[in-house]
Amino acid sequence: MTSKITYLGNLRTESVHIPSNEKIVTDAPKDNNGKGEAFSPTDLVASSLSSCILTVIGIVSKKIKYDLTNTKSSVKKIMGDKPRRIVEIVVKIEFSKTADSKTKKIIEKTALNCPVAKSLHPDIKQNISFVWPN
Repeated sequence: MTSKITYLGNLRTESVHIPSNEKIVTDAPKDNNGKGEAFSPTDLVASSLSSCILTVIGIVSKKIKYDLTNTKSSVKKIMGDKPRRIVEIVVKIEFSKTADSKTKKIIEKTALNCPVAKSLHPDIKQNISFVWPN
């Protein structure tokens, strides 16, 4: 088992990661009958894409000796309706240190092929951008 999820009432859940006992609470968003006081399940999907990208480029960065420290990302989730679903995830990766063109190419290709990116339905547009300092 990966996790156990408990419905807490009032459109809120608590997920417990079994190996570490870490917890994540979700709440339905305000535009879908909730309070919007925590990540929604679809927020987690969008955030998972960004976390996955940072993780896999972290792995490759160690191998190619690129310092990824302080690299940040921001995520925007765009919802559609009929049916209500994620239609686009916008991820902006902002690197803290520049790199040569070969390193950039390796990192960007790795990012676009992270497991979450490859697991999302192809109808979900993944708009991923990379910002490198000069």
